[in-house]
Amino acid sequence: MKKSLGYTLVALASFALGACDSNSPDPTAGTAELSVIHASPDAPAVDIDLNGRAFAQNIDFKQNIPNQLVVSGAVTLAVKGVLPGNARPTVIGPANLNLAEGTRTAVLAVNSVANIEPLIVTRDPSPVAAGSVRLQVVNAAPDAPRVSVFVTAPNAALSGTAPTGTFSFKEVLGPVSVPGGDYQIRVTPAGAPQTVVFDSGTVNLAAGGDLLVTAVENTTTGSSPITLLVTTSTGNTLNILDRQTPANLRVVHASPDAPAVDVIANNNFAQPLVPGLAFPAATGFVSVPPGTYNVKVTPAGNPGVIAIDANPAFDAGREYTVMAVGRLASIEPLVLQDDRRRVSTQAKVRIIHGSPSAGAVDIYVVAPGGSIQSATPAFANVAFKANTGYVSLAAGRYDVIVTPTGSKTAAIGPATVTVANGGIYSVAARDAVGGGTPLSIISLDDAL
Repeated sequence: MKKSLGYTLVALASFALGACDSNSPDPTAGTAELSVIHASPDAPAVDIDLNGRAFAQNIDFKQNIPNQLVVSGAVTLAVKGVLPGNARPTVIGPANLNLAEGTRTAVLAVNSVANIEPLIVTRDPSPVAAGSVRLQVVNAAPDAPRVSVFVTAPNAALSGTAPTGTFSFKEVLGPVSVPGGDYQIRVTPAGAPQTVVFDSGTVNLAAGGDLLVTAVENTTTGSSPITLLVTTSTGNTLNILDRQTPANLRVVHASPDAPAVDVIANNNFAQPLVPGLAFPAATGFVSVPPGTYNVKVTPAGNPGVIAIDANPAFDAGREYTVMAVGRLASIEPLVLQDDRRRVSTQAKVRIIHGSPSAGAVDIYVVAPGGSIQSATPAFANVAFKANTGYVSLAAGRYDVIVTPTGSKTAAIGPATVTVANGGIYSVAARDAVGGGTPLSIISLDDAL
């Protein structure tokens, strides 16, 4: 199996983030530097106000605002959650900060959304020593126990090696300077170096880099409880995953006149990845090593007839829905990337057009029993195989109605759906068994 480019970048985690740091803004008289990182794993995107004015908008989990020059002295910083219906409640602050002239400060939004709070990290604004890289490490994973961090030469034994540091949630290690070069970052429970819960593999820490390494909760694939978010003083970012991080995928049979099928990975006909999947069923998510696969779809138990022969790539830390769509004569794979991070303040819903008999459609999302006669579609002119992307909805009950584009006559629905805060849902329009009407839906719970 050939590894994909995305996996190679994660596995090697080579990032020349050093020399570019010299472009960080130089504090001038009367100014300080301020950066912000969203590190709350179940919080929605946020807006940030500084001194009552917009500083940044719609910053999602693991995104950051790089160092910005601001007027030094006493400032107020407020963080507002971006909620359905364009609500913007203040969830942090306004917090009072004193940014002394010439200083560099990072503000991290940390903890679960129910307990979200600011974590202030004082950064070193001085130049990085020639030939060195400067590291500062923050434990921003709320569910992680007290841990030890080892930054060693690649493949060095941990037995008998002193940790680079040991810290708990909201504590900070460093800054510490090391020579630029190749390293391996491993995390263990404190006092248990034989139990590695995160292993970066080989990473290249380029000389000149000034890196803030934030351990955040792993909200994607794999068993490691954390990932590492690495940011430079100029705002470049890299998400370092545990080197054993898989890809997750599920398969949906959405071809209305196709028989039950076997899904074969890399010509392993003796052991289908998915055996005997009938329309309109879906599998749960399964973990696979990242890479490029040859995927064949055949009638169940009949490997001599190949309906689909494709070579999709699945990246580490990514999650995918693979749908067999279209009528049997033109059946094809539709690969969608999923977002399974739960957001405690809202539901995430995605609608997929998987009906080969329907043309372009309008999609309405209204209160139960609501009329669409004077309503504007939530999504207009959605073509076959297109999808809405994930949209945020407040918890509750909704009617989903699908019409031919420009029409108010329902082709599907009203289909009443109930969504919960923290829930993640996909709904696919489909044909009837054998094709054609009556059209219906395939409901998928993305959080399972």
